[in-house]
Amino acid sequence: MSTGTGGHPTNGLSDTVHQRNRLGILTIAAEAEQVEVAYLRDALELTAGNLSRHLAVLEEAELIRIDRGYHGRRPKTWIRITEQGQAALTAEINALRELLNRHTQLGSASRPDGHGQ
Repeated sequence: MSTGTGGHPTNGLSDTVHQRNRLGILTIAAEAEQVEVAYLRDALELTAGNLSRHLAVLEEAELIRIDRGYHGRRPKTWIRITEQGQAALTAEINALRELLNRHTQLGSASRPDGHGQ
């Protein structure tokens, strides 16, 4: 089975997107119009500094937009996924889906002794 770009499905994974916390940020941001940084920190169980670094990587890659403002008198920071971020997330999910499909197909073709055909 080949990927759309040729080769193994893992070739379609993005080093920027695939990192577990960045993938979490993008998937959560894709589920809502915007997400508050404090929510991301709690949901992904990250320190403020660690989250900040991941957000900087995603913003630099133009996969998210960071909006700062106030809710009442309290400063708040919100994250929005960009169109480019949505496309990158979709590509990542498609590569993972293809990898899973390939693994499932190969697993069902294996002999009981685990050595394949």
